[in-house]
Amino acid sequence: DALGSCSERMKGGASIAMMSNCPRTLIGCPPIAIIARAAPFRRCRRGGVSLLNTSTYDTYVRQFSASGASSDADGVQQQSSRSTTSESSTSSNTSSKRVEIKSLGDGIQNVVLSRPSKMNALDMSMFESIAAAAAQLRDDPSVRAIILSGEGRAFCTGLDVKSVANPLKEGGGGCHNPLRNIERLLERPSGYGRPYPGGTTSLGNLAQDVGYLWRDLPVPVIASLHGMCFGGGMQIALGADMRFATPDCRLSIMEAKWGLIPDMSASVTLRELVRIDVAKELTMTGRTITGEEAAELGLVTRCVEDPMEESIKVAKEIVARSPDSVAATKRLYQETWVAPEEHCLKEETIIQRQLLASYNQLAASGRNFGVKIPYADRKDDIMDGKRPGGSSETHPF
Repeated sequence: DALGSCSERMKGGASIAMMSNCPRTLIGCPPIAIIARAAPFRRCRRGGVSLLNTSTYDTYVRQFSASGASSDADGVQQQSSRSTTSESSTSSNTSSKRVEIKSLGDGIQNVVLSRPSKMNALDMSMFESIAAAAAQLRDDPSVRAIILSGEGRAFCTGLDVKSVANPLKEGGGGCHNPLRNIERLLERPSGYGRPYPGGTTSLGNLAQDVGYLWRDLPVPVIASLHGMCFGGGMQIALGADMRFATPDCRLSIMEAKWGLIPDMSASVTLRELVRIDVAKELTMTGRTITGEEAAELGLVTRCVEDPMEESIKVAKEIVARSPDSVAATKRLYQETWVAPEEHCLKEETIIQRQLLASYNQLAASGRNFGVKIPYADRKDDIMDGKRPGGSSETHPF
């Protein structure tokens, strides 16, 4: 009833600041998603009214902050924020260094979500840093494999709602206006995607690109999961090519908790892993599952006691193969997994023609006969079939 009453006020054209008069029970829901979509706010915005100048809005933000809502991990962030453990010195700059890139040798790069005191919850700086890391590694020919991991007790506990809603107090980067932070997350393109021939750009917005951009990299991306992997963190992991998790890792597509849908590219990545009824059940309930159940359902590749060790092992096995065939394999399956059969068969031929008699194909073949010569850098055009206007016949996936 309280929610309906509040909704009626908004439909009636009342100021969005009326939300500050709603019952405290509503302050625990994700307010920015509500504000950004509210018709009264759109009317105010067209009229040039700045909500940040209203005392009622300031009151609302204070109420929300006092409520303690902060991330998709139920109560976890409040506990961790009281911890005496400080973030690492490399993460001291909140406008950057939310992500560290470490070389593990053999062309393997470890992308570490580095906000351990908040269990790697996603604030605006974290969104920007993850997307920037993907863009940085995408065109580096020396990169042969990427491992995504989280520092501290969790991989990622999802959106840090409190920081996005109150960036000045929480030091989460982004714009001082939380409404503009939401617009930054939702506007497309994000600016981090690959530029395509013909002047076209990538498809995703910033919220989507932290998961989706890993699919556009011409190297395998492996997610090493431990602790918790909730909401936005789950969708980042879904963007990887493989996922290794501890048996007791807790995972959840948690957006139902907030009355929302998963909108960080899950509609693309989830359909490749599980049946539609499983996807609906996990999304509609928002329930938390273990790494063991996730493996049974197909959400993770397999459960292991040490996901990082397994990730490095698999990455080294892949690095021993031709960088061209690895990139081509990623392109082939991503473009054909849910495509019509005719397109799949044509795409196999198109990609194979790119590989036949190439230097790296001959180098790979020679290793079967004891002739070990180093591979050349990956061909620049190996992922062109994914690009609008690329060299191959494309399918919109």
